[in-house]
Amino acid sequence: MTDDTSPWLVVGLGNPGGEYAGNRHNVGFMVADLLAERMGARFKAHKSRAQVVEGRVGPPGPTSRRVVIAKPMSFMNLSGGPVTALRDFYKVSVGHVVAVHDELDIDYGALRLKIGGGDNGHNGLKSITKSLGADYCRVRFGIGRPPGRMDVAAFVLKDFSAAERRELDYFVDRAADAVETLIADGLERAQGTYNS
Repeated sequence: MTDDTSPWLVVGLGNPGGEYAGNRHNVGFMVADLLAERMGARFKAHKSRAQVVEGRVGPPGPTSRRVVIAKPMSFMNLSGGPVTALRDFYKVSVGHVVAVHDELDIDYGALRLKIGGGDNGHNGLKSITKSLGADYCRVRFGIGRPPGRMDVAAFVLKDFSAAERRELDYFVDRAADAVETLIADGLERAQGTYNS
């Protein structure tokens, strides 16, 4: 059951540190950065071991929604700790938690929005699910499968290719739009518009 007065917590998943910034695994951070930029706000350190921005989504007035955008500063496989601390601090209902993450089983740039489900081997989701249960929203950003026999871990920790980077800004922009639509208009409307 979702409490409609609860703020939203949008968690972009990634690994902290400049060496990871352009990695496929860090696309959640990229979407979080764009959402913060749209709010005209800068990330600040929070005691939960995350960087956060607070703002609103939607047109000004009673229908706009209070939103916290967060980037956990733990490594990906420990994301559950900071996410749980943020959920408790901001008193967010689990149905208002949105994880934005890379997804191997979807073609590059395609999006899928859903609530609940498995972690599909994603260590960030595994950690969050262990802490919160599975009933949070996911914005899954397709990165495709590794070529040939390339190791999955090596693939997700590599930067996007030059060809992928040509379209990356467009896809990150679309994912940010999907997050805003999910918050403002609900999951079904967002799925109908963005699930590809």
